[in-house]
Amino acid sequence: MRYGLTGARIFTGEVFVDGACLELDGGQIAAVHPAGQEPEGLPCRSLPAGSLLVPGFIDIQVNGGGGVLFNDSPTPQALAVMVAAHRRFGTTGLLPTVITDTPAVTEQAAGAVLTALTRPGSGVLGLHLEGPFINPARRGCHAELFVRTPSEQDRQGMPDLARRLGPGRLLLTLAPEQVEDDFIRAMVAAGAVVSGGHSAAGAARTRQAVAAGLSCFTHLFNAMPPIAGREPGIAGAAILSPQAWCGIICDGVHVDPLTLRLVLAARGAERMILVTDAMPPTGTDADQFRLYGETIYRRDGRLVTADGVLAGADTDMAACVRNAVTLLELPLETALRMASLHPAMLLGQDRQRGRIASGFVADLTLLSADLTVLGTWIGGDWATGAADG
Repeated sequence: MRYGLTGARIFTGEVFVDGACLELDGGQIAAVHPAGQEPEGLPCRSLPAGSLLVPGFIDIQVNGGGGVLFNDSPTPQALAVMVAAHRRFGTTGLLPTVITDTPAVTEQAAGAVLTALTRPGSGVLGLHLEGPFINPARRGCHAELFVRTPSEQDRQGMPDLARRLGPGRLLLTLAPEQVEDDFIRAMVAAGAVVSGGHSAAGAARTRQAVAAGLSCFTHLFNAMPPIAGREPGIAGAAILSPQAWCGIICDGVHVDPLTLRLVLAARGAERMILVTDAMPPTGTDADQFRLYGETIYRRDGRLVTADGVLAGADTDMAACVRNAVTLLELPLETALRMASLHPAMLLGQDRQRGRIASGFVADLTLLSADLTVLGTWIGGDWATGAADG
């Protein structure tokens, strides 16, 4: 069914357009018509005055939501719950994330994602494996029991998994010092995106890994050593790798906003990505959940173990966009790109998502003037947002 959306300011992924009509045709964007030039007879829906129509948010690091932890429930049904929970906060596409666990959990998660990828409008864009090839000294809340270096079976099976999922559908977070460059090259050749994280790698080792194909850094500054005068480490190497992408948790908790502003001053925002690192409480009123059999508490905007160790984040993508504007003092256009176009580019999906343009998937987010979510379209299908219930 063809129809138009009018009344909102439209952010194309590049610029804001006033007075335009966005024409949808089923699950795709048909056209953006300038003011007064919509096709005669096109049925139109008027959007709230002052609202913003923007490309749907893409979250590449989602551990859970709606009361579900993907590690514990690696099923298509759990994915549907997670997508619905995050959709209320503007996310129209996500990478469900498995943190360090057994090979059996990884395989079950891959099966669930493969099933979701066959369903148009599922909201699932691929799989993020955060581990198990991480540094045990920088594991954070990951279970040390499951941390390992790649086995011979992994060296064959992980590239096979990337090929099964398809190009850009597997994001693998690893510690560069825990793997060989040949493993990174094999993963990239198979179509995976390799990201550095949960690592104590020095700058030299990190730069070698980037040369081998590592192209992203997972939640910059978290689970990695601070930059030091005589050893900039993985964080320093990330900042000085202009072609690499950096994910940041912009919640005001995981990284001091002034530190993130230093990063932006050093490298700009062109390859920065907002992520949530969200856990099961997102979209619920729960004040705790279980992780590896341990209780994680939701307290004052934090998710922490009994010892106070951060265990994921208590945030959502709309909040991260608002924080990027208020805490990092970024232009709204830049913050929106960090939530949509940039992750689409990382995953090689920027000819389908991340922009409002003819031929793109109709994954859209409708924001109020204060950047709360009024609703979303996934594949052209509408659902109300957190602001409406």
